[in-house]
Amino acid sequence: MNLQNRKRWGVDRLAFLKLVGVILMLCENPILSAADTTVAIEGFETSKAGEFSRLDTTLGMWEANQGLTVVKPGYFKSGKQCLQLTGGTKTVVTLNVKLKVTATSVLSFWAERWTARSPFTFRIEKNSAKGWEEIYNGDKRVRVGRSFLNHVRVSLADPEIKQLRFSCSSPSNTGIMLDDIRIAPAKPQEITSVEAVPFTLPALVGGDASPLLKLRIQTTGSVSPIALNSITGRVVGDTKADALYVRLGSQERVKIDLPTQTKDFVEWEFAPVNLEEGENVIWVEGKLPDETSIDGRIGIECKQVAFSNDKNVSMDTPVSLQRMGVALRQGGDDGVHTYRIPGLATTTAGTLIGVYDVRRRSGGDLPGDIDVGMSRSEDCGQTWEPMKVIMDMGEDPRWRYDGIGDPAILVDDNTGTIWVAATWSHGNRSWRGSGPGLSPEETGQFMLVRSDDDGVTWSKPINITKKVKRPEWCFILQGPGKGITMGDGTIVFAAQYQDPPENNRLPHSTIIYSKDHGDTWQVGTGAFNDTTESQVVEIEPGVLMLNCRYNRKSARVVMTTRDLGKTWQKHETSERALIEPGACMASLISIERELTAIGRRNQGIIERNVYKHWLLFSNPDSLRGRNHLTIKASPDKGATWPKQHRLLLDEHGSAGYSCMSMIDEETVGILYEGSQSHMTFQRISIDDIISSDVPDTIDVVAPRGKSGE
Repeated sequence: MNLQNRKRWGVDRLAFLKLVGVILMLCENPILSAADTTVAIEGFETSKAGEFSRLDTTLGMWEANQGLTVVKPGYFKSGKQCLQLTGGTKTVVTLNVKLKVTATSVLSFWAERWTARSPFTFRIEKNSAKGWEEIYNGDKRVRVGRSFLNHVRVSLADPEIKQLRFSCSSPSNTGIMLDDIRIAPAKPQEITSVEAVPFTLPALVGGDASPLLKLRIQTTGSVSPIALNSITGRVVGDTKADALYVRLGSQERVKIDLPTQTKDFVEWEFAPVNLEEGENVIWVEGKLPDETSIDGRIGIECKQVAFSNDKNVSMDTPVSLQRMGVALRQGGDDGVHTYRIPGLATTTAGTLIGVYDVRRRSGGDLPGDIDVGMSRSEDCGQTWEPMKVIMDMGEDPRWRYDGIGDPAILVDDNTGTIWVAATWSHGNRSWRGSGPGLSPEETGQFMLVRSDDDGVTWSKPINITKKVKRPEWCFILQGPGKGITMGDGTIVFAAQYQDPPENNRLPHSTIIYSKDHGDTWQVGTGAFNDTTESQVVEIEPGVLMLNCRYNRKSARVVMTTRDLGKTWQKHETSERALIEPGACMASLISIERELTAIGRRNQGIIERNVYKHWLLFSNPDSLRGRNHLTIKASPDKGATWPKQHRLLLDEHGSAGYSCMSMIDEETVGILYEGSQSHMTFQRISIDDIISSDVPDTIDVVAPRGKSGE
């Protein structure tokens, strides 16, 4: 294959594979053939991308009646594009059905709802001898979520159908996306394949039941549906489960009648789970005992599955063992709607301090009823004290409840003082409503609190806006995430500011720093245009690296400074080495610098620092959404990020923010917005991230005359 053909194959192979799927579908049933006028499937692969008024497809002619309907490139269930009803007041599109509809015809498609905001409606109507009638209401049935989570099936049951009308009401530029739209006669259901699927998701103490086994069951047909009746399996790993459940996709859990757990295989019986046509993802989930150690693993080994058609399928596949963790904060805890924006640090006493937004009324950003919460652990994250609110600027609805959020945490390694920075929005004085000036009525306020007793008590909020903000700027705020102590004792927060209105409020990442342990603060210059939510590390004495969210590209911007942000230099890996899903906050820490602090805390020194130049980075390792939360390691101060030094923690979608902190010489802790809880904590062995050619331990040696622990 020559280069030109290879390039063409790279562009067209997804469309080709989709066509192959259609051909296989036609071939799998001898009743159907390529000339069958009762079967059609459309994936919009040959349609021109963009807005249309009329669009001819295998299903028939589509006519845009109201609003904006487009063929959307880059979003798909399969292939490379889909159909989108973009929302606004209302979007309506009519399909003039080309093929013959029978009394058993079924309309099916994959759908992705593109907003969680209200209002949202999605309806399908048919036009036949009786006129227009509604046949599907998806207002509550179609879920928000990337990767087309919703498989919709609608019985048409009317040979006289001539038209189908699809309508969507939602906020502008959102709506719903549809792909692989199919009309075909119903046929008896058959099971075509059953497999156990490897996956990576945290199993959490203190949370809901966690996924322990994933089965994928493929079926054809929808008449006389088959049910999953039982699973023969056993729980393996370092703990048992208090309860087990079975769940099909997003449906409600079905509890397993759990016999006494043994090391032997047991047949687990439960209320029958009816299978749907196409792909069925079955989860077996387990509730972990509260006393479970979070350093272990757990999974389920499946030996056999049994169905209502008397078919039993034997299984022989490797077990997916899941890492454990803690569901530190979940929606609904303490009556709070949403927890977001994690920060994590290890104090000079070895205590873990986690901070985050307490979004009381909704999941939205500032302005709103938001406070800064704090969780504290004295046993390396195994257990946590009850949440304490450490920043609350008021609750007057006239001022949008004086929300404060987006926290960043910093430990001064020399004094032991813990600092938390956050932005206060007095009314609408956040990302969009903040403006030039210095007063709370004009602009967002840069606030700090401090603790001098290892996080037990906290000061009243300290306002440093006038010290770090230029009056002409629209806004300045912290990272969020965490700050650092440099080798010379300077404490540094990553920060970001917005230009004046005449410069279109363009944001720039920067730093703020203090050379006198927080008595005074100074601010650097802008590192790079249109960057936000950066994190900072010291890669050499006096040399800071700023790793930034970039709003124009799905790649991180990386800058360095040798003069505390007066001037900046672009790093060789900038916009190349580290991907991100559009734009998302990430975490970056220096193992060496954090271990130096641990050595000081233990009154020892690092004698053999094998992690001298190692950095850790975490974010959603994806271009298609905030999923696949991954830790990556660099052995050379961020010059390279080898694939063998990467560890996936959570493959499902989430809000995606994370923050790391070294717990001890062998372990890193990470607090992140996970798919299983709003604030997920896990502690990970460095050896699990870094390849085995690195020694297992480092030596911490006490100074002469003192004992080391």
